[in-house]
Amino acid sequence: MSKLQERSPSLERRRFLRVSSCYGYSTAVVAAAGGYLWNDSALAQASADEEAKERGAKYRMIFATEQRIEDSVRYPVMQAELKQNIEAATKNQIFVKLFPAGQLGMGAQLAQKVQAGTLQGCSTSLSNLSPYAPAVDLVNIPFWCGRNQQFANLVTSKAWNDEITPKVTERGYKPMFYFTADARTIAVRKGFPHVIKTPSDMKGMKMRVPPSQLLQTFYRLAGANPTVVPWGETATAMKQGVADGLDPAVTALSVYGFHDLLSWVTFVQSVPDAQMFAANSGWYRSLSPDVRAAFDDACAKTVQQAFTQLEVARGNAVTRMRENGAQFYVPTAAEYQQWIEACGPQRKEWDEFKLKLAGSLAAFDKLMEAANTQGPFTVADPKI
Repeated sequence: MSKLQERSPSLERRRFLRVSSCYGYSTAVVAAAGGYLWNDSALAQASADEEAKERGAKYRMIFATEQRIEDSVRYPVMQAELKQNIEAATKNQIFVKLFPAGQLGMGAQLAQKVQAGTLQGCSTSLSNLSPYAPAVDLVNIPFWCGRNQQFANLVTSKAWNDEITPKVTERGYKPMFYFTADARTIAVRKGFPHVIKTPSDMKGMKMRVPPSQLLQTFYRLAGANPTVVPWGETATAMKQGVADGLDPAVTALSVYGFHDLLSWVTFVQSVPDAQMFAANSGWYRSLSPDVRAAFDDACAKTVQQAFTQLEVARGNAVTRMRENGAQFYVPTAAEYQQWIEACGPQRKEWDEFKLKLAGSLAAFDKLMEAANTQGPFTVADPKI
């Protein structure tokens, strides 16, 4: 986790912007991660070091995210750690220039820019990636890899790397690593009349969804009216009652400005709020073999940090949301069974997606088996 100064977020942010204007954005990022935003002599040295690294690097990677650097305390996007790990592993042959906080785009915009080569890398949700690399949308079939441990097992498995990764690569992406920001929730706005416990509670509900056909199908099976709303417009839609609910992980709800808009958050654990650090495949292939191997090692180190940070981030996010009036609900075993019966992977409605995205029903079954086979990481699921 980044060593952030123990000051108010607004004061920290103002200082970050001031340092950016004086020393450059890259220096501000490094200083925020290192915990010396308020140390002028350290900042001057860091600025000189960053300039020297950029001048001396053989390769340059512009890496963009939607999240601020300091958001890692409540959302496990370890972008500062990624920069540090890549530069250290490659002995500064790659210089990573971070553009956090949506500076270069939001949601599907980032995925499109990496595919086009405008950016060398980004952090994106698999739902936002799905219009450009449809195979990843498989994770949005509910109740087969929704738990964090299942997702970690799946995306580190041979079955996933054999069946899905080649389909992503051929679309112009090099998966640096996959991770999850926690399982998706069903969160309802203040003023909505009840908590969501079972699918019957969603009947007629206006559910905001990202551009994933599978998530739209999921919520239709649950009885809701799914509506695709651009991520940047979702908070306004919730405030105006255009949408009654949305489904990001609690970590995302906390950092994206929904912490004071919601009455109930249900940990239904249907679908992972799945994320990927993606590089442009052409840029990745341009690296020399030794640098490419070091880059891969740095990514492996960063995904370990992301999975480790997840439980801490969830705890901080829940605390923030409770302070703003949100309540949390975990379905009982009997209620959970109702979700599976109404929307689970055994439903015939999913077969066309399995065939289209996995290639065959047998291939999907292999992926499901992989999701339930312990992989190299142990990842905590919510216990609220």
